[in-house]
Amino acid sequence: MLDATVNTARSTTPSALAVEGLGKRVPLPSGDLVILRDVGFAIAPGESVAIVGASGSGKSTLLSLLAGLDTPSSGQVVLDGQALSALDEDGRARVRGEKVGFVFQNFQLLPSLTALENVMLPLELRGDRDAETPARAILGRVGLGERLGHYPRQLSGGEQQRVALARAFVTRPGLLFADEPTGNLDTRTGAAIIELLFELNAQAGTTLVLVTHDDALAARCGRRIRLDAGRLADDSATA
Repeated sequence: MLDATVNTARSTTPSALAVEGLGKRVPLPSGDLVILRDVGFAIAPGESVAIVGASGSGKSTLLSLLAGLDTPSSGQVVLDGQALSALDEDGRARVRGEKVGFVFQNFQLLPSLTALENVMLPLELRGDRDAETPARAILGRVGLGERLGHYPRQLSGGEQQRVALARAFVTRPGLLFADEPTGNLDTRTGAAIIELLFELNAQAGTTLVLVTHDDALAARCGRRIRLDAGRLADDSATA
């Protein structure tokens, strides 16, 4: 069993996230399709890590496994000391609700809810008595204090991603996963979202793990993990 307090050469701090021997295979009539093979690393609390690689290298699959959205064929993921493989789907969902925030390329906002209601939702699902006050506050911080009652269809792509950032950070997660957070945005808007993401992340002290094709975004992280055909090809500091 993987020790959740794996020490790396970078730090002796207990890991926020650790994986060992992680593999993912998908059975096909012609044989197993190997998406990930024997991937292992540890991420310390507060690190910012970019997962990069060519299309089809396994980046998004790896992120899904790290977040407990999918289950591995081999190996395991330990998130904040909890082995996800030891949990059923309800247990993994509970860990995500308590400890994890998400930002997606296509925003994943509920179209029938206003900006305020979208940000309140994870707090309400968690059972917070007052979801509106913190939701209003963080929407103000991302520059949408005047857009609280707007629905996603009434917002630009950049504004929708700001709502998504607010929703991700409102629960004060220890770990934030971002999957191509600027992929659907133009260059200027994407640059503004990058600045906002790292500003919020620095203020919250969150551990950040993101998948990106954007070299500028990857360079903003302290560390880069590169996948090549499902294998860990490089794991190094960006500076």
